[in-house]
Amino acid sequence: MRNRFALLFTALIIALGALSVTAPASQAVADKDCGDFNTQAQAQNFFLDHGGPQSDPHQLDADGDGIACESNPCPCSTSQGGGGGGNGNGGGGGHQDPVKRQKARVIRVVDGDTVNVKIIKGRKETVRLLGIETPEVLGGEECWGAEASKATKKWLPRGTRVRLISDPSQDLQDRYGRILRYVIKGNADINRLLVSKGHARVYVYNHHPFKRTGKYKTSQRRAKSHHLGLWGGC
Repeated sequence: MRNRFALLFTALIIALGALSVTAPASQAVADKDCGDFNTQAQAQNFFLDHGGPQSDPHQLDADGDGIACESNPCPCSTSQGGGGGGNGNGGGGGHQDPVKRQKARVIRVVDGDTVNVKIIKGRKETVRLLGIETPEVLGGEECWGAEASKATKKWLPRGTRVRLISDPSQDLQDRYGRILRYVIKGNADINRLLVSKGHARVYVYNHHPFKRTGKYKTSQRRAKSHHLGLWGGC
């Protein structure tokens, strides 16, 4: 009888030991949050390895745009795993285009996020600033539409030399035939500058983040927290 109790006691100790080893590991996975990662890129990799962007069991993607822990410091990543393309701001195609770089001169600012340009050694184009959306001034003026247009005109007066850069995760043009580009003046990303000053919102088309989504959203959070532009005036 004593041996039987000894055997049962030993088995119980072994079982409890096994639980004490396995429980913390599973608990550590279940309790993952953004504070567990040193950088946004680390969080993004973990997010993709555990079902993202289709599934988010650890709730790392608060706004559902496919980017985890956007408040974490860089290095940053907007990878979606497998390089899935995605449509541009109104385009369609769901494929990856090579990065296209062009030099141009500004002809006219149409509104806050649309500019007419002349490609150097090329034709005239209408550029839709990629990744942002400003309040409307055409077809019914929205709050801060005039201010946003004024800001773009200030930074991109007629004759300004700019560089136009496409995004490989987005279409080259939208359904209206406007080319989708980051507009770079000197070292300044005008698209992001408009967001950082509160003249534009970040625009992710159809849940297909562009490459600079994380940085743009960081600029937007700062503008909102300081009540800049439309965040304080509308």
